[in-house]
Amino acid sequence: MTYLGMTMPMAVWSTITWIKNPSESGKEVEIQRLTKKHIFLLIVSGIAVTTLFYMILAALKTQNIVFSTISVTTSFFAASLTMLRSSYYAMGYAANDIVLIVLWVLASISNPRYLSVTIIFGIFFFYDIFTHNNSPFHSTRKLGFNLLAHQPYSIKGFLLQDILFYDQ
Repeated sequence: MTYLGMTMPMAVWSTITWIKNPSESGKEVEIQRLTKKHIFLLIVSGIAVTTLFYMILAALKTQNIVFSTISVTTSFFAASLTMLRSSYYAMGYAANDIVLIVLWVLASISNPRYLSVTIIFGIFFFYDIFTHNNSPFHSTRKLGFNLLAHQPYSIKGFLLQDILFYDQ
């Protein structure tokens, strides 16, 4: 339901936005820095989406409604950051992965077969962190050795394939 109603339309919109904003090379997309207006609209729309989906999930008597609602919210922020061509989109997906790991651990308590799904989301989490840390617009090497430094050095340089073939 959340995929059809929120994630899929935003993925289509994101793809169109990214294709319409290539960098000079044509192989990459031009990254957009978030403005105060973007942040304000993200917060307001995030609250609206969270409230709406909480009511839907409550009406459906969803188990673990708090974590399920947080999952919808983090998914919304991840998709929104992707659509806005923000360099922080992978961190949105990483946050969503953490919530999904919690949900699948809770499900695994009653049925151990779900543990494999938990492991898959753990792999997605590390992939998203790796993507964020190694993207062309985040230098992961400060003075050549600090792998935790995040220094944006360019607003260009995001590969179109990262969004077109991102499988989540």
